Amino acid sequence: MSSHNESILREPLMTGKNITYAKITDDILLPVENKPNKAWWIGFIMALCGASIWLISVSYTFWTGIGAWGLNKTVGWAWDITDFVWWVGIGHAGTLISAVLLLFRQNWRNSINRSAEAMTIFAVICAATYVVAHMGRPWLAYWIFPLPNQFGSLWVNFNSPLVWDAFAISTYFTVSLVFWYCGLLPDIATVRDRATGLRQKIYSVLSFGWNGSVKSWQRFEIVSLILAGISTPLVLSVHTIVSFDFATSVIPGWHTTIFPPYFVAGAIFSGFAMVQTLLLILRKVMNFEDYITMFHIESMNKIIMTTGSIVGVAYLTELFMAWYSGSEYEMYAFENRIAGPYAWAYWSMMTCNVISPQLFWFKKIRTSIPISWVLSIVVNIGMWFERFVIIVTSLHRDYLPSSWAMFYPTWTDVGIFVGSIGLFFVLFLLFLRFLPGIAIAEVKLLLKSSSLQHKTKLVKEGAFPAEQVQHFADSLEKYDSVSEQDIKELK
Repeated sequence: MSSHNESILREPLMTGKNITYAKITDDILLPVENKPNKAWWIGFIMALCGASIWLISVSYTFWTGIGAWGLNKTVGWAWDITDFVWWVGIGHAGTLISAVLLLFRQNWRNSINRSAEAMTIFAVICAATYVVAHMGRPWLAYWIFPLPNQFGSLWVNFNSPLVWDAFAISTYFTVSLVFWYCGLLPDIATVRDRATGLRQKIYSVLSFGWNGSVKSWQRFEIVSLILAGISTPLVLSVHTIVSFDFATSVIPGWHTTIFPPYFVAGAIFSGFAMVQTLLLILRKVMNFEDYITMFHIESMNKIIMTTGSIVGVAYLTELFMAWYSGSEYEMYAFENRIAGPYAWAYWSMMTCNVISPQLFWFKKIRTSIPISWVLSIVVNIGMWFERFVIIVTSLHRDYLPSSWAMFYPTWTDVGIFVGSIGLFFVLFLLFLRFLPGIAIAEVKLLLKSSSLQHKTKLVKEGAFPAEQVQHFADSLEKYDSVSEQDIKELK
């Protein structure tokens, strides 16, 4: 069997010494097969408290009605749609990493796709709760789907953005769930084969009889490519549909054709920031430094920087078109954002989304784990402000000054949002507790091609020129999981 030697100029996607297929399995399944550590329990209890706040706030909303929120006759949409769009945006990175990078054969996705896909599913669940919560009569939520019924000619209103959102969310959730679960099958079977008693029976059911045969793997590869092909258009279509909630209206500040690409770029931007936030904690708490390397962190920071720049251009384009249109209403909408009563939110958005990602041009910053983690949180704060600015500042001052009003969130608004974050982390932590956080089968593919161990072996065999080896050794200096002694040995 012929072997493929990856170029020494490519940075390794896996570090560590004495790595074997068995060690990869043991390392990744350690959190699943053993009792959770103290850090997991602290995070889970905090997330559970947040989820409790969500349950109380949503229950109060259902009992009292949406009058419990800070909405008024002028601002009819506020934190509910802001949080909805924010959560849908966060879910985009999982699809991009799992589908688009798979089609482009980017092997660095292998270590991060599993957690990113799980994040997508849980973020979409959180988004869906807002669709139901702001209906007023949530017990009739099923009316949003074109189901056969006995109410005569009752049919859904296809002109309603609520219907568009329902179709976008349900399609996105279904495809993402199937893609995620199909990728899990080989790893669930691995857990099954190592488990005993009741755990083995449960994982046997969940593994759908996976036997690891050549035919199974062949079908696995085919299905993965088909699902990736189906999922790729969703990266563009889902947030495009969400942007139509605003772009198809005639409200100044909303009625613009730039919204679809602008929303898609913003979704990828915020999604990668959330992936970065989660994975930096994951690699530290679960000792995954050898599998989620500095190359992964730097690559994600570069994508955050690029999409942040695209979003910045979109902001400037909006301002230019408002001026170029000659419409006094469009111009006022943006003047009100910049210098009106919500100017603090606008400038927070600009600082977090446009200025902070530009710091990643500096290599020392984009390879610094603490700074990367802080900036990833800053980006998601900024993306929440972006949705708030688009929605509230466009509504609170309309054509009649007598109708002008300010929006002030109530404790219910705050509770539902903070609680949804708690709900998200409850789901994510339970996922890490019972399922592998890294795709075992896919990471094993890197061992004899892209790992530091394999490349070091080839260097010692004299497979590469000295100048390429020097370049490779220099590139390892940023890796926190590679010791100085290892680098000296290579040089």
